[in-house]
Amino acid sequence: MKKKYEPLFTPWKIGNVEIKNRFVICPMGGTSLFGWMEKHHFDKDAADFFLELAKNNVGLIIPGIAPIRNLMGGSWLYKANDAFKKLKPYMDEIHANGAKLFVQLTAGFGRSFSIPTMLVPMLKNKVLGAILKPVIDVSRICASPSKLPSRWAEGVYCRPLNKKEIQKMIEGFAKTAKRCQEAGVDGVEIHAVHEGYLLDQFTTEYTNKRTDEYGGSFENRYRFPVEIVKAIKKACGDDYPVSLRYSVVSKTKGFCEGALPGEKFKEVGRDMAESEKAAKYLQDAGYDMLNCDNGTYDAWYWAHPPAYMPNNCNLEEVEHIRKFVDIPVVCAGKMVPETGAKAVKDGKIDGVGFARQFLVDHHWITKLMEDKEDDIMPCIHCHNGCFPMSHYKGIACGAAMADSKHMSRCALNPLTMQNHKFDIIPTKRKKRVAVIGGGVGGIEVARIATLRGHEVTIYEKTDKLGGVFIPAAAPSFKEADKKLIEWYRRQIASLPIKVVYNTEITDISKLDADEIVIATGSKARTLKIPGGEKCIDAIDYLNGKEVGDNVVIIGGGLTGCEVAYDLYLKGKKPVIVEALNDLMVSNGLCLANSSYLRDFFKLNKVPVYLESKVKEIKDGKVVILTKDGKEVEIKANSVISAIGYTPAPLAKKSKHVHIVGDALKVGNLRTVVWRAWEVAEKI
Repeated sequence: MKKKYEPLFTPWKIGNVEIKNRFVICPMGGTSLFGWMEKHHFDKDAADFFLELAKNNVGLIIPGIAPIRNLMGGSWLYKANDAFKKLKPYMDEIHANGAKLFVQLTAGFGRSFSIPTMLVPMLKNKVLGAILKPVIDVSRICASPSKLPSRWAEGVYCRPLNKKEIQKMIEGFAKTAKRCQEAGVDGVEIHAVHEGYLLDQFTTEYTNKRTDEYGGSFENRYRFPVEIVKAIKKACGDDYPVSLRYSVVSKTKGFCEGALPGEKFKEVGRDMAESEKAAKYLQDAGYDMLNCDNGTYDAWYWAHPPAYMPNNCNLEEVEHIRKFVDIPVVCAGKMVPETGAKAVKDGKIDGVGFARQFLVDHHWITKLMEDKEDDIMPCIHCHNGCFPMSHYKGIACGAAMADSKHMSRCALNPLTMQNHKFDIIPTKRKKRVAVIGGGVGGIEVARIATLRGHEVTIYEKTDKLGGVFIPAAAPSFKEADKKLIEWYRRQIASLPIKVVYNTEITDISKLDADEIVIATGSKARTLKIPGGEKCIDAIDYLNGKEVGDNVVIIGGGLTGCEVAYDLYLKGKKPVIVEALNDLMVSNGLCLANSSYLRDFFKLNKVPVYLESKVKEIKDGKVVILTKDGKEVEIKANSVISAIGYTPAPLAKKSKHVHIVGDALKVGNLRTVVWRAWEVAEKI
């Protein structure tokens, strides 16, 4: 192990509970030991995942939220006898591997509940809501401190909680914590004065307009989380550790409007002055640890940082708040191990929180210990698999129900949280496999097929592996993507895979193979308008083609928006023209990612023309028709087309010919990787 990481492998205590090292796996939606949307049960898939991490040297495990009351049906968690019966022997296994585990209990979401679009009518129509209430009571799930606008569903307001409901929740926390204690759980974490969830909504003035004892003054706004910890301590004893998930500052300008790094703004939520007071107040109430980051659902990119956010984005605020408490403090948010180790060594934080890195590589701490850093698969902060909760005009939450129920799967590692669906099973019959195309899809088929025991050859028309992911990783904010490409190349080099470079296959009948995999990607769509030939494709730009200072980007999907962001960072003047009524209209694209770019364009006054179409491209300008029928000319030295791609398979699918990646259907990294594994495991 490198000396710089040694502080991460020192013990520390939360109350009387000793943790063997400073690595904390922070809770993620979808990793609850009790399920979170469905009926409470002992979730074997999550349990297996955390046991694997315990065997690979994690110190403290905090699984994802366990609602104290079922979202579906509404029963109380403390009544789930079978789940707690199964939890007890599981805790013995966790302890046998040297790890500790806290269960995170949640009061709920309030206005932050990501309402599936199909459930919105239940909030708008009281009769429909009443009919379906025994199955799922969306009104209860979304209930907030005050009447508040939903973060997700436009025009929908969430009702206020009444005092009887609050008292029942406090009672539910205490009873559930006691059941956890009896099952051998090392402590509980309260979710959360954090990220704009229900308890956080009670504490912030912009979301709490109550006039009773749970609103108004500082003490009243923090009363709910204070009464929770006091009730737990009364039920479990003062020595039973209770952590609090805590956002140091809200970084929020208003409803659905966050503040970007370095931005000067007026905080409507919890500012640092209040946080200094609140942290001490919550400690004195009985909390034994603060598990920290920043943000709210209105500024979601602080708690779920996309690639555009800086590394260690919450560390400065967390280090500051550590000065005002005597209890341990954990910091999470794109933490870099080396930076976290130094902060621990300097006494500025006590634990270092990581989350999605555990989804992509379950063994990464062990690899760090064994000086195998190059073998650690990096998280690229895409949220394609772990949090595909999209949002755009006209839709509340663009996620499939399966994704809503089963989050914290990984776009890059299909083994994660998939109930052994993608286990790599050795083949019973070794085959010769030809893979045409060395992009991510082709690489993954080759890698998994080889691990299963097949003989694989990759045919790549260029002199390097990576395919379209190379230009996708070109911008300065895609450092993790660049590391992923290098990881893939090292993996291929370490396996008995033959790679034939600078070879374009045009006739698959000439290949000597039992199975052929087509991974030839897609081709860019072209604009059929006057002057369309003056455009360059987004891929050409990302591959290094020079552009002028004034650039019009045609297409406001993720690619177009990332190109515009990259241009702005380079000092150019981008303008986005999009035919739809919002930017980044795509199911599966996490709101944390898309809201950052939307907020960035708004803050920096990047012109965006929605519901507009390009009529003509002339020398030095682009002519568009706006949504109100006006013809507008936009100055443009260069025009970049980002209107999408169409599959470009070399051959048709057949019994022994398989198609993967964008050659089958244009999608995202998750669709490419998962499809590649499916094919590799069926060969």
